[in-house]
Amino acid sequence: MNTRRWTEYLPWVTLFAVAMGFLESAVVVYLRAIYYPAGFSFPLAVMAPKLVFTELLREVATMIMLLAPGALISRGRLERFAWFCWSFAIWDLFYYVFLKLLLDWPESLFTWDVLFLLPTVWVGPVLAPCIISFGLLFLAAIILARREREPGYRLTHWQWVLLVLAALVYFLSFIEGPLTYLRSVAAGTSYVLDGATTLGQYLPTSYRWSWFVVATLLAIAGMAGSLRAPFRNFGRRGRE
Repeated sequence: MNTRRWTEYLPWVTLFAVAMGFLESAVVVYLRAIYYPAGFSFPLAVMAPKLVFTELLREVATMIMLLAPGALISRGRLERFAWFCWSFAIWDLFYYVFLKLLLDWPESLFTWDVLFLLPTVWVGPVLAPCIISFGLLFLAAIILARREREPGYRLTHWQWVLLVLAALVYFLSFIEGPLTYLRSVAAGTSYVLDGATTLGQYLPTSYRWSWFVVATLLAIAGMAGSLRAPFRNFGRRGRE
């Protein structure tokens, strides 16, 4: 049985995710040197389908690697989920930190970026994924701390429903613009592979911040249940 505290693993998992963030930014530096020598901007340069497919596989490989630390140090699925949230968030935040150091990009937190290609193209201002990443760090810390104090602790079904709904609305807010464009100019194409090769004239103009706010409120509601119990127990102990 593993008796080490979760905080003992934290520095190494964080360091791993930071290194992954640098690898991600390094790939982007190479791609931009080839496709955007004058600096990245929309509309997107058209990539060959073979390169797009390679990039899709690289995204899958990255997610597997971010899952690995939690799978190695935890037995429970909830802890593994929490460690993945932590690794993903650190990776995402330091990806932008390293891009700023290497390319002086993004110009601001409202600069548009391509976030993912799976299952279709995600587009949004840099600020949006950064806020989500800070939320994931908070969620991961709550889960890991609670599981350490209460080994049988689990998220309730309603918490999972709220968190999944939040993730879905976040996802829709990022793909709504590209999908609307693809439906108008490339009906019948595959939104996965062809989507990344047919956005050559797409210019994002507005982001669904209202959807983002709704998703954030759902996520906060989903996490609130994990915060109430410790404070409730603290109040009881104070009256005893």
